[in-house]
Amino acid sequence: MSYPFEHGGETLWDAGYSSGRLYHALAEGAAGFLDVPSGLTHTPQGSCAVDREVFQVFTARLYDLYASTYNETLRELGHGVLVTSLVLLDRVGGRVAVAPRDAVGLDEAKARLASTMAV
Repeated sequence: MSYPFEHGGETLWDAGYSSGRLYHALAEGAAGFLDVPSGLTHTPQGSCAVDREVFQVFTARLYDLYASTYNETLRELGHGVLVTSLVLLDRVGGRVAVAPRDAVGLDEAKARLASTMAV
């Protein structure tokens, strides 16, 4: 059983049921913490619809939190959600401006993760 993330009829990530639901729950929790909508909506068909514009704002705010703190615990807690969100955002054609100090590390993490995220 899978939990696909979709945008405009295109599958961005055909996540396994558990990993997809966990990411969705973590993203919703982060969105609540950031006081913005996530742009992710569970559908009656058992998938997750991605609203690109709203999801881009969510991912940008998540990155802003990551980039603005030197609290390693907070950075690590958000890192997995951020990297997964950046991969999905790339796949939907969105972008978030990343500071040069973070670019290499996040690009490497995205490449590693993206290779495991089936489309």
